[in-house]
Amino acid sequence: MSSFFSWDLVWEFFPKILSALPVTLLIVGIATFVGLVLGSFIAFIRVEKIPILNQLAAVFVSFIRGTPILVQLYIVYYGVPSLLQAIQIDVSSWDKIIFIYITYGLNTAAFQSETIRAAILSVPITQKEASIACGLTKSQMYLRVILPQVVVVALPSFGTTTVALLQDTSLAFTIGIVDVVGKARAIGAVTYHTLEGYVGAAILFITLSIILERVFDVLEKRMNFTEAKKSSFQLPRLLLIKNKEVQIKKVKKIETNLKEELL
Repeated sequence: MSSFFSWDLVWEFFPKILSALPVTLLIVGIATFVGLVLGSFIAFIRVEKIPILNQLAAVFVSFIRGTPILVQLYIVYYGVPSLLQAIQIDVSSWDKIIFIYITYGLNTAAFQSETIRAAILSVPITQKEASIACGLTKSQMYLRVILPQVVVVALPSFGTTTVALLQDTSLAFTIGIVDVVGKARAIGAVTYHTLEGYVGAAILFITLSIILERVFDVLEKRMNFTEAKKSSFQLPRLLLIKNKEVQIKKVKKIETNLKEELL
């Protein structure tokens, strides 16, 4: 069994795998930023139903959501340079990581756009009408009225998408990126102990996923105004109950004294 799998090798390989973590986190960070910016733009187009752009956005979202991210990665990495070469644009000198950023950014944007669009549509239309009636411009309405509510509604889905994005970065090694999985694969190719390297990568991914889930849980609780309202009024309510009990005891004492005086 020791020749097949060794925990000692897992811990020996773990620091080497951990050294590739910044690459994975950078992919997640850039893809999340691009996804939020581009996804918000796409969501706005689809909510406002801007002609032509609305149809193009719907096709883009349907394509991204309907195809595996590995297919999208190959299209961006192999297809886009060929198309650009046809119009005399050479991208052969680009680093491979740029194609990863583009692929994961577009993928995240498509999924985040649907989350943001659903959150915008969840805001009652009466609030939009009231905002316009109060003299707010459309941009002011979105920033001051709709955006705070959208953040609260979209946060749980955003957390789930971010955790899924972290796990999807494991496909970056297919075009030669040395991320966490790429490092584990390289270690296995050199030492012929592939399983130990992948177990170390799995431990790292599980730990990061748990951390992200906890972070989003804390954010969700802090932004849950209903829970905040309950907690803020809990102490005064207890004080009222206590005061009520004290008043009842005082009344009973007064009644007892009156009875004694009458007797």
